Amino acid sequence: MSANTLEVRGLTVHYRTLFATIKAVSKVSFDVPKGSIVGLIGESGSGKSTLAQSLVLPKPPMHIVDGSAVLNGNIDLVKIDPALRRKILLKKISIIPQYVLDALPVIRKLRVFLHDLAVEKDVDPKELEKIFVERLNMMNLPEKVLDMYPLELSGGMRQRVAIAIATLFNPSLLIADEPTSALDVVSQRYVLELLKDLRDSGIVESILIISHDISSIRQIADRIVVMYGGKIVEEGPIDEIISNPLHPYTKMLIKAIPPKGVHYTTTRLEGVKGVPPNLAAPPPGCVFHPRCPYAVKRCFTDEPPVVTLANGRRVSCWLYYEVRKE
Repeated sequence: MSANTLEVRGLTVHYRTLFATIKAVSKVSFDVPKGSIVGLIGESGSGKSTLAQSLVLPKPPMHIVDGSAVLNGNIDLVKIDPALRRKILLKKISIIPQYVLDALPVIRKLRVFLHDLAVEKDVDPKELEKIFVERLNMMNLPEKVLDMYPLELSGGMRQRVAIAIATLFNPSLLIADEPTSALDVVSQRYVLELLKDLRDSGIVESILIISHDISSIRQIADRIVVMYGGKIVEEGPIDEIISNPLHPYTKMLIKAIPPKGVHYTTTRLEGVKGVPPNLAAPPPGCVFHPRCPYAVKRCFTDEPPVVTLANGRRVSCWLYYEVRKE
């Protein structure tokens, strides 16, 4: 038995359009250990949501070029037959999509949607409805939600309903794609605590949570994977990366977090200067070098290797690699 719920190796995903091939995800490798919450962070356009979608339901113009993504030690999500993929969706792997309203049934009441879902998954509709009501209670939502249209719900309620649907079959892996991006601060905290409770109670085995907000991720994640320009630049235990970031990009992300007790009128936050790379024509060498204040000559021509350190930490940076060699 594998110690990981998910093992991704060398995953490469492109978008093929009439005008260009977008290299959205390049040679990505990481694990989601059983019972863990792994945070995947990076700016918009870093490849996070593409990676998630490629695991759950890849559609044209998305094209998986290479790699593997093995779920529960025996299901390769890259090579899986489409019919089997639909069969395991929600049951083995599930997703809380980034745009919840687009994913929920707009013209059907939730009770009707649940009935259709039960027929599709070949389960008893009454039993599925019972489980859904239990999930609603867990999320402090009334049973009357069953007879409401998604358009009648607030943003926070929609997000909780989406979580309830995504966890109906107790999936091994739950992917939460930007689950707090459209919520107020109070709702954000509630949703994050709810996700942690789902893991702690065993309703889901492991969670991959995607965000551009490292301050939110640090509240619940055990490990963190940092993506930039379609590649992983750093990975490791969340506390170690927050206290001692190695990659220049990770350092900049953490510097952009407002420290506790500091007011914006007295302290100026440092953002990541420059713009993300054009993934139709990414820069040679290290993909981050055009924005990196520490770039050396080699960064402009050679892609840095992944350096593996103690305690499962990994970093892809020539500057750090050279220092370690010495």
